[in-house]
Amino acid sequence: MRKVLVANRGEIACRIMRSCEKLGLATVAVYSEADKCALHASIADEAYSIGPPAAKESYLAIEKLVGAAKAAGADAVHPGYGFLAENSQFARAVMGAGLIWIGPTPQSIDDMGDKERARLLAKAAGVPVLPGSPRFTPDNLRGLAAAAAAVGYPLLVKAAAGGGGIGMRRVDRLEELEKTVIATQTLAEKSFGDAAVYLERLIEPARHIEIQVFGFGDGRAVHLFERECSIQRRFQKIIEESPSLGITPVTRQAMAKAAAALAAQERYVGVGTVEFVADESGGFYFLEMNTRIQVEHPVTEMTTGLDLVELQLRLALGDDLSDLTQERIKASGHAIECRIYAENPAKSFLPSPGPLTVFESPSGLPGIRIDTGFRQGDKITFYYDPMITKVITHGRDRAEAIARMRAALDNFKVEGLATNIAFLLKVLNHPAFHAGETFTRFVDSHLKELL
Repeated sequence: MRKVLVANRGEIACRIMRSCEKLGLATVAVYSEADKCALHASIADEAYSIGPPAAKESYLAIEKLVGAAKAAGADAVHPGYGFLAENSQFARAVMGAGLIWIGPTPQSIDDMGDKERARLLAKAAGVPVLPGSPRFTPDNLRGLAAAAAAVGYPLLVKAAAGGGGIGMRRVDRLEELEKTVIATQTLAEKSFGDAAVYLERLIEPARHIEIQVFGFGDGRAVHLFERECSIQRRFQKIIEESPSLGITPVTRQAMAKAAAALAAQERYVGVGTVEFVADESGGFYFLEMNTRIQVEHPVTEMTTGLDLVELQLRLALGDDLSDLTQERIKASGHAIECRIYAENPAKSFLPSPGPLTVFESPSGLPGIRIDTGFRQGDKITFYYDPMITKVITHGRDRAEAIARMRAALDNFKVEGLATNIAFLLKVLNHPAFHAGETFTRFVDSHLKELL
């Protein structure tokens, strides 16, 4: 393996290329017409145009991506996150073209992508699972009310093929049920090409805790501790941290052991994340497994000192990773990540595309990492996710990590469009956040103060 095509854009494409460069691997970028001058296209060793701005005609076009890889003479493809990262059809097309797929097997992607099947597999691995229902398709809603009663209110209607917080809606009473199910099915069909949904009990108050895992593909798997991702808007994360203040050492150990057991049972290959919801009593329950690198992976890298993308690449290279044992994986200090978006929090967090007339990240501050795919003068378009950059800080303890994050955000200069920087600072300054009262409804509960 000498040359890697990165089938993505923005900060994750740039991030992957850094680890490739570290290992002496050449990189190939792909770009749409909207990204012709993008940072990821300019820093790669080679770059190939793959079509119009619309994702369906460029970053989601499997034939074009595989064609670009073959034209460039690439040996491997790294999908990053989003787009086709959890698409087994893409993985199979890459492997069918004789290229190395840097990710889990297509079977694992299918197993965990089908949320109903994933719940069954989690149960088989001894992982606690929330009460849920069979799937419901648009042509068959029979038994919906009875299923909801068995699950209990409040509940979530969730897309069976969903992920990333998309295709989830809350239902508090029977009168809302059918209308919400139909609306969620419509969104699921549009977002994932699969309209099936299922019902799952909603835990409140709850924390969203995820465990980073790494599988060797032979039935061995290790965990790299947890990240708390409870600060969310519209079921999508905006602040992540590790370790979590909301779980005990006993719960942390049990949760990590369960996640590693699921990855081992699946004979999982590479990095993945097992997501849980945790209640106040110390109970935790399986939500889903993401079969890819996560947006928030730098939090784990900052606390463990391990380069997760490098580990993905080294596994694909066939390197000896025998030193990556559970006993040797240690975490130290505290890390926090904030996602800076081009969005307007005062207008329901609506995307705010526009030019980055000023884009200056803080420099010279200790314990700070900036991951971005943009430069001053670039434009955030409405074609893709509006995330501009990620700011990650590390400190000896949580207080120092928060202080460093506040300093970083205070010194970040972004002009030309609306961002959520001021909103993030208000979250970081909120007494409930400092007290570790970071539940999944934090933003909703404190929205007036935060705005």
